[in-house]
Amino acid sequence: MKAIPFNKPSIVANEVEYIEDAIKRGQLSGDGFHTNKCVDILRTITGSQHVLLTHSCTAALEMAAILCDLQIGDEVIMPSFTFVSTANAVALRGAVPVFVDIDPETLNIDPKRVAEAIGPKTKAIFAVHYAGFPADMDALTEIAQNSGCLLIEDAAQALGSAYKERPAGSLGDMAAFSFHETKNVISGEGGSLTVNRAELYERAEIIREKGTNRSKFFRGDVDKYTWIDIGSSFLPGELVAAYLHAQLQLADTIKKRRLEIFDRYTQAFSPLAERGRVRPPRVPTNCKGNGHMFYLLLNDLDDREAFIAHMRAQEIMCPFHYVPLHNAPAGQRYARAAGPLDVTQRISETLVRLPMFFDLGSQVEDVIDVAMTYFEGPKRAIL
Repeated sequence: MKAIPFNKPSIVANEVEYIEDAIKRGQLSGDGFHTNKCVDILRTITGSQHVLLTHSCTAALEMAAILCDLQIGDEVIMPSFTFVSTANAVALRGAVPVFVDIDPETLNIDPKRVAEAIGPKTKAIFAVHYAGFPADMDALTEIAQNSGCLLIEDAAQALGSAYKERPAGSLGDMAAFSFHETKNVISGEGGSLTVNRAELYERAEIIREKGTNRSKFFRGDVDKYTWIDIGSSFLPGELVAAYLHAQLQLADTIKKRRLEIFDRYTQAFSPLAERGRVRPPRVPTNCKGNGHMFYLLLNDLDDREAFIAHMRAQEIMCPFHYVPLHNAPAGQRYARAAGPLDVTQRISETLVRLPMFFDLGSQVEDVIDVAMTYFEGPKRAIL
């Protein structure tokens, strides 16, 4: 049996051809032909009319934080069970990430905990769509509207997912996506920001272009461009956009394949789930996922570590996921927790991810077979 990595970047069609095309067109800096093609496709996928391609999801989140007009001492509510970029975007503005617990069923931010954490300094809510399943956006929207704060989708994992038939990316005031090589649709590094409040879009363009009105200049709206606002160089180059263009053209094909793998894992581990030996993902009500990730919740930290070691011995890579940010040195320095984070802590110690990538093919059966040899041991109930 060949070694099976956790993730493998894929070439699905015309990536190399499009990179060659970008070189021949003679523009390697951002906002060229392939960038524009990516934006057109992303408008359709996300349901948002205002889409800006960025060099990473981190960049998109940092742009969102600037657009929230965060000031020193402002607070932004988010889960602790997330990637560091979610909190960094806020901390870089001098604002305070406020961590709340997650829902034990969905592993998304718990709206009840959000409502309890709202205070006079709350400026925004960053809702992470964990494993590609959108958070409870109706509940979060109501909280945001009642408190007068902005609602940002951290949709890094959720391209092509939907909530009540509405696509991720159109659910909040803004949404950040990732095209990192571990995601469904990839460009190595890369991201995008959707802006669903028209009054924020012009400023978003300026922030993305180093704080200048350069985009207006190239459209012919002004005769010269100048420094208007704070910003940075958040654009990707055309080689990155060219690779992404090819991937986005087959986004539905990629999602279909990943959902097939997700469904096969679900089918295989259902008997163990029925006996309480493991807990696979539970699809939230009114959500459609994109097959981004398949995980299992095991009994405890020892069980999880033993499973990972068992799989590694057969050269199958099954990593755990986030170390909660509230436990991190920077989390304790720049952020604070609002209430207990017991679910977050338990999930962080028991969750393990199985290999998931476009080219996994029949190796999914090898992953299942090797995993089952571990679970033939003593059966203990999930707490």
